[in-house]
Amino acid sequence: MASRRDIALYLSLAAVWGTAFPATKAALDGFPPVALAAVRFSLAAFVLFAVAAATGRSLRPRGRGDWTPVLVGGVFNIGLHHALLFAGQVYVTSAVASTLLGLVPVLTPVVTSAFRPEESISARGAVGVLLGFVGVVLIANPSAGGFLSDVGVWFVLGAAVAWVVGAVFTDEDDAGLAGLSLQAWMLAVGALALDAAAFVVPGQGFAAAAPTTSSFVWVLYLAVVPGALGFLVYFRLLHRLGPIEMGLIEYVIPPFAAVFGWVVLGEGLTPTTGGGFLAILCGFLLVKWPRVVGGIRGYIDGRAAGSAESSKAD
Repeated sequence: MASRRDIALYLSLAAVWGTAFPATKAALDGFPPVALAAVRFSLAAFVLFAVAAATGRSLRPRGRGDWTPVLVGGVFNIGLHHALLFAGQVYVTSAVASTLLGLVPVLTPVVTSAFRPEESISARGAVGVLLGFVGVVLIANPSAGGFLSDVGVWFVLGAAVAWVVGAVFTDEDDAGLAGLSLQAWMLAVGALALDAAAFVVPGQGFAAAAPTTSSFVWVLYLAVVPGALGFLVYFRLLHRLGPIEMGLIEYVIPPFAAVFGWVVLGEGLTPTTGGGFLAILCGFLLVKWPRVVGGIRGYIDGRAAGSAESSKAD
């Protein structure tokens, strides 16, 4: 992480996206999955456009530097990812979907190394990534049968690949628009893709929606907090930290989702959930080992220097 601020934003984003799982489950009482995603990101795009306009930011993309990240992030991270994910969840359980999305941090270093040789991960880090994936499996606890024949598995795998492609190839270095305006356009492009998917995927159209007051409140929450605010923070951190670091957030989300599911929906926490938490923590320590050691040494050196100054004063 570049700073304590990045660490705070990273953990806050994981927590907010963790709340999206129980919130989505509540919102599905009134909306089919793909239509729910389309409404969520349409509202989220509207919120960001309104904020950008109110704060005087330019909203007009100018040239390739603006349109490339808008189209790549919008089509892959917002549209294709969520369309495939929600289509897959029609056929597989949330546990299977969560486990398959845990492949994102595994696939991201592979794709990044192929197209961005300057960014790589150490052997220790690779072991940490795999250990984190084990933690996701323990928390999700999917049944083995879910991986054998369900077409939904391929949809969710496609969703994971779409997310990785978007993360690796969304490059804002040449953008002229402010980040807020870029993210507004990304969400708008993704919302249009999801609107199209809602008409194509059987049973997922807006005609099948029967929103209640409760489900619509949850949709508003999903649009504003995990949607508009969450993706604004995600793409800001992606620009600063890179795809490998941000791919690891898929390992931080499940513990938050499990805790929120326990608090909000009364879902149980099993011994394997605790084991998953521990595996993810150990995996993160391995990935971030140089910074962990450096931070500990810096703390020790700082304490030693403080003690030495105190002794001189005495």
